Amino acid sequence: MNDGLTTLQRGLQHEFADIGLLNRAVTHRSFSSDHNERLEFLGDSVLGLAVADLLYQRLSALPEGDLSRVRANLVKQDTLHQLALGLGLPEVIRLGEGEAKSGGKKRPSILADALEAVIGAVYLDAGYAAAQGLVQRLYKAVEINPEMEAIGKDPKTELQEWLQARKMNLPLYRVVGTLGAAHQQTFDVECEIIEFNFSERGIGGSRRAGEQAAAAAMLQTIKAKTEP
Repeated sequence: MNDGLTTLQRGLQHEFADIGLLNRAVTHRSFSSDHNERLEFLGDSVLGLAVADLLYQRLSALPEGDLSRVRANLVKQDTLHQLALGLGLPEVIRLGEGEAKSGGKKRPSILADALEAVIGAVYLDAGYAAAQGLVQRLYKAVEINPEMEAIGKDPKTELQEWLQARKMNLPLYRVVGTLGAAHQQTFDVECEIIEFNFSERGIGGSRRAGEQAAAAAMLQTIKAKTEP
């Protein structure tokens, strides 16, 4: 185990039983086929639940729609990027040569995704309680208040609220393809609403950006087809 991972574990306040999970979490797809995207997928869900629980406790007076907007601010790329910098992820992230030369260690999307992968790794290593504890520690210094709801909604949040207001299931997102070289990939993401049998696609420089683009396209479709 290298010194960087030892330092990272100290920052996480979690010592891995399976250090291979942490090693994979900080490995970008440009570096190896044993990369962090599956852990990122898992960590995204764990993070969402842990932040939702945190807000439910701290902002008990806010209604569901406002809680969703605050959560969107806390799990957006910019916030995760800052948390990743605080943990020192740029020093330990493993990138392919092309990605490293193009500034990948500073790229917000790569660092945000790596942080989600680390959360997923902690979940697999020690269970939800350990991952939830990590999320609580990460957000301890982040200001969380009802005024955050005033920040504009991103397309995924707006689409979610539109569906929830009509008692409908949340949309399904899936990566249907990746384009370009490993260090300059774009993600082709599909957004599907089963009740309407609608699907739309979006392209972005990260999975997260692709989901937002697909959600924006879906919002245009459902508003055009369902609203007078």
